[in-house]
Order: sequence, then C-alpha cells, then structure tokens
Amino acid sequence: MGIESTAHTFSCAILKKHDNKTTIIADVKKIYRPPSGEGIHPREASRHHIQNGPSILSKCMKLAKITIRDLNIISYSAGPGLGPCLRVGAVMARSLSSYYDIPIYPVNHAIGHIDLGKFLTGAQNPLVLLISGGHTMILSFVMNQWRVFGETLDITLGQLIDQLGRHLGFSSPCGKNIEELSRAGTNYISLPYAVKGHDVSFSGLLSAAKNISSSKADICYSLQETAFSMIGEVIERALAFTGKKELLIVGGVAANKRLSQILYDVCARQECSLFISPIKFAGDCGSQIALTGILEATAKPNKHNKIENTFIKQSWRIDSVRINY
Repeated sequence: MGIESTAHTFSCAILKKHDNKTTIIADVKKIYRPPSGEGIHPREASRHHIQNGPSILSKCMKLAKITIRDLNIISYSAGPGLGPCLRVGAVMARSLSSYYDIPIYPVNHAIGHIDLGKFLTGAQNPLVLLISGGHTMILSFVMNQWRVFGETLDITLGQLIDQLGRHLGFSSPCGKNIEELSRAGTNYISLPYAVKGHDVSFSGLLSAAKNISSSKADICYSLQETAFSMIGEVIERALAFTGKKELLIVGGVAANKRLSQILYDVCARQECSLFISPIKFAGDCGSQIALTGILEATAKPNKHNKIENTFIKQSWRIDSVRINY
C-alpha cells in the first residue's frame, strides 16, 4: 500500500507484485479545493486529509478486494511537501504498521513520480522533466542518485500557473482552467523570458502577467507560450549536452497538451523518444508511493524501518537520496 499526502491530494493505492510483475489494482484519491482565488492552506488541507483519509483507505481496500492483513508493506510520502499534510499520511501509515506489524517505508515523493512514470511508459534511461506544484527540475540518473541538471530559481511551473489562476479567480489547482482559457487566446503579449543555462526563473513572468490589461484568454495564452518555450529551450539544451535518447515528463503539469506538443517538437529535432506519464497518474497519487516502496522492499527485504526511525522532511531534496534498486 502507498499513502500520498504531500499537499492538496490524499490518496491510497494498492499494488500487487507476483512473479516479478507489478500491477496497480486500486488507486483512490480526494483533492482539497480551497475557496476561489485562494491557495492551499496547510492547516485546512491537513484537516481535509484527516476527515477523508479513513474513507479513502476503506474504499481502496474494497476496490482491491483485500483486507489490511493481506498487506506485505506500507509506504508513505515522507517529503518534500507541506508539514501538516505529510504528518497525516505518516501517522496513518505508522498506526497501521505498528498495529498490524507490517513493514513500513518512507518514500521521497519526487522519486515516486519518476519511478511510476518509468513503470507506466517503459522509459529505460531518460532525461526526466519533473514539473508540478512543488517541482520544476531536469534530472539525470548518475551513480545511484538522481542529479539535478537544471531547475527553477524561484517559483515552480505549477506555482506559476496556480498563482495566475488564483489571480484570475480560480481555486488551486488551476492547471486545467488555464489550459482551457489559453486555447481561446489569439493575441500573444510579450512577457519576460528568463533562462539561465539549464535553469529558469518564473517570478518576473508572473508579475508581468498579473499586470496585463487584456482578456483572460490572451493572458493565459501568453503566459503558457512564454513559460513552455523556456522549458523547451532548457530541455533541448540538456538533451543535446547529455546525448540522452529518451525524455520522460512526470508531475501534474505533464497533463498539459500544449507543453507536450512543444516537447514533442524538441524531441523530434534531437532524435529522442518522448514519454509522458498518463494523465490519470501524472498528478499526485498513492501508486507512485506504493511502487517506490515495493522497489525499496525488493532491494532491501530485511531492512525495513522501525517505527521510531520513520520521519517526514518538508524539504527532502531528491538529489540527497541514494537509490539501490
């Protein structure tokens, strides 16, 4: 079982491994929706998780047609994320683990995104673009660690989209609203374009977009085209430099079709295969946590954590984790 609770999403998933084949048999989630125009408040989001966690767990078990005693391991998102939200998932995982004597595994949320993306798409040795509300990173796996090749210098791509969406009156997450509005945009408005090597900066772009006096559609269209072009530039540079022949996109913003189109063109020029995490699993979900837990348990079958050694880390960098599977 995997329990995800890093931010606005609470999710439980059950995966089954049999004869070296892993299958997702249940994945249930519920997303906290703040009032229109507002962002995620950690206290309110954690309250949402506390109220909905038991029913989500029960529904997941029912869909999987199993009981708690059928579980071999429990994994939970230990970070990075919002502290109050992380604690809800961690407490639930610890409680189940200690009461039913089930091995427990803390999982890095970002690594879970990548592991699930590789599992679902078949990518073998990709350059990874991790884009979500909490991450904007270009990553490559070297010497048992995911190394950061480039990242945002300020806010993430997901935060850029959500903050503009809230400015326009939507509630987080705003990606779908911005994408739909952008399709109606016809007038491109020049906005700040900040690329520094393989890094990007979005804060100036956001400030300028908020000050545009134009239609909502044109604002969304202009912001998307500018931000996604920046991502396209740094990805093309990274592919050319590393010589990678696979690009994998994971994280909630991977669902955006315009971004996928831009990166498809980049991959065509670089003679590279493009892999995109399926929309159903692009955002936060329990499956990403369960899968990484399975991989860790398979690699270290007799080295699961004691309850007193489980933890949460709000700022748990992906490039600080050694991977042995």
